[in-house]
Amino acid sequence: MKNYERIVKAFGMTNMLIEADLHQIEENFSIDLGRNRGSLKTQHDSRLQFDVSVQSEAAEMASHYEVFYCLEKSIRSLITDVLEAVEGEGWWVSSRVPTGIQTEVEKRIKRERESAVTLRSTEPLDYTTFGELSEIIKASWPMFGSVLNDLKAVETVMARLNTLRGPIAHCSPLAEDEVLRLKLTLKDWFRLLK
Repeated sequence: MKNYERIVKAFGMTNMLIEADLHQIEENFSIDLGRNRGSLKTQHDSRLQFDVSVQSEAAEMASHYEVFYCLEKSIRSLITDVLEAVEGEGWWVSSRVPTGIQTEVEKRIKRERESAVTLRSTEPLDYTTFGELSEIIKASWPMFGSVLNDLKAVETVMARLNTLRGPIAHCSPLAEDEVLRLKLTLKDWFRLLK
């Protein structure tokens, strides 16, 4: 991945963090900064059937989900870019991806196909868990050492992000300290990028 691509991705993530902060300011002070997000009720009429406190909590958590979504997609993109540069388009079936992860992904794809829903992706990497992303980076560290600063730091930051991901993915509110921890951990992640 070229340096300017990382800079653009970091710029995008920084904007997401600023957007989340502006949303929090609007919520805390009950003001509208004119960011054209629309009201909760006009955005999704189906939410009207839920309790207002749940709607409010969902709106607050949405910004954290949005940031984490962008982060996870950018990490998947980084993995693809690095391993594809070394192994070519067949990088997924190379020795760079641990066999256990490949097997689990095959099971997930099969389960999804058999459930008769639209497959989420044609890319096997999109079927990995967040923890497995860290394992792929570790297994191919010599390749990632050129774009990430330190393996131990990557493991630490990825483990913290995985812990913070739980409440976001499973519809539980983040405590105020954990919101701050998420912001700091995102900054830690971007510091790891060379």
